[in-house]
Amino acid sequence: IEQVDAAELTPGEFSERVRNFVEKYQARTVVIDSINGYQAAMPQEQALILHMHELLQYLNRQGVTTLLTVAQHGLVGDMKAPVDVTYLADTVILLRYFEAAGRVRRALSIVKKRTGAHEDTIREFRLGKQGLTIGEPLTQFQGVLRGVPSFVGDMRGMMVDEAL
Repeated sequence: IEQVDAAELTPGEFSERVRNFVEKYQARTVVIDSINGYQAAMPQEQALILHMHELLQYLNRQGVTTLLTVAQHGLVGDMKAPVDVTYLADTVILLRYFEAAGRVRRALSIVKKRTGAHEDTIREFRLGKQGLTIGEPLTQFQGVLRGVPSFVGDMRGMMVDEAL
């Protein structure tokens, strides 16, 4: 694991550093958390997308699994990603906050999978002492992915709150 300050490297230097690490350590997984820092070093979206496309193509040819995160602006409601690189991804997982029963909760949905079918439900998830727990589909809500859910049923399927 290496932490890189986006302000210290140009996007080209960052790409070269990733390539060198993959070759030197035969890395099988690369995580870029987040593209927002990469974008800060390269504010023109088209140039960023070209750099990302080139880097992701290289990593794909090397058989490297690549995970990218993009922080969206805004916590709830209409959230905007600073740059759209979803067309470069094989799979897109959307994580959202929503409110239910007076608590801030988290939802997960697979919105794109390039090959094969994927689940189309929205599920609550929790990161806790036992790791990641994924709940039942949120069938009692509408609008969860917009961040402004409407409750249309009962609390069945909601995850039980852990002791704080």
